[in-house]
Amino acid sequence: MEELYDMIFKRKSFHIFNDPLQITSDEQACIEKKISNLKPLIDSIQTKIKIVPASDACKRKEEYCLYFYSEKKPHYLQNIGYMGEQLDLYLASLNIGALWYGIGKPEEKEEDGLDFVIMMAISKMPQDKFRKDMYKSKRKPLDEIWEGSYAEIGNIVRFAPSACNTQPWLVKATKQEIDVFRYKKPGKRGIMPKDKVVFYNRIDIGIFLCFLEICFLHDHLSFQRELLFDDEDEAENVLYAKYQME
Repeated sequence: MEELYDMIFKRKSFHIFNDPLQITSDEQACIEKKISNLKPLIDSIQTKIKIVPASDACKRKEEYCLYFYSEKKPHYLQNIGYMGEQLDLYLASLNIGALWYGIGKPEEKEEDGLDFVIMMAISKMPQDKFRKDMYKSKRKPLDEIWEGSYAEIGNIVRFAPSACNTQPWLVKATKQEIDVFRYKKPGKRGIMPKDKVVFYNRIDIGIFLCFLEICFLHDHLSFQRELLFDDEDEAENVLYAKYQME
């Protein structure tokens, strides 16, 4: 995943695809190949990502949608976020813009016995439509989401995308250990239905871990990851991942 590092600074969420270009057949083949080589967070969870032409499921002037399907096991939402964000960053390298689209409802609720989780809208975009300065994007300040060591990494991963820009993460770090919490601010949910807040926030945590581990790899930091089962829907802070730094 290390080769995706530079795309962290380029990618953006395209809420509408104005002046789109066309994804070529060669680019579509590259996307299919990348899908088959995505690194899962949990190896044992079966997933499928399907490319479909734009439809009424997502009305953002996109050319295609990516449908993410998964079997429902512990960590399956975080796993989809982790894998999907690799794809999001890879698409940016092809000048293909993307939008995680949580409220989309596809016609196919199941695929090969796997349940639909979320979709991503995509279109080829001119180079100048991507980010030129990531640090001008609106995000929580570093001291609100990161405490302790490795602040330079925290200042990058705080730009991970999240549902309604809720940024539901909190990190406490020492040189030896980094703890990642799923943070749910009481009463804060933007336009999300109340019963979907934690659903999307768990996907967001997978996206965040993807950013975090790409930064570790870029900085040649070795680590051992431990995931804890997140079954606390109402808790404000839930410890989800522990990284032992080597």
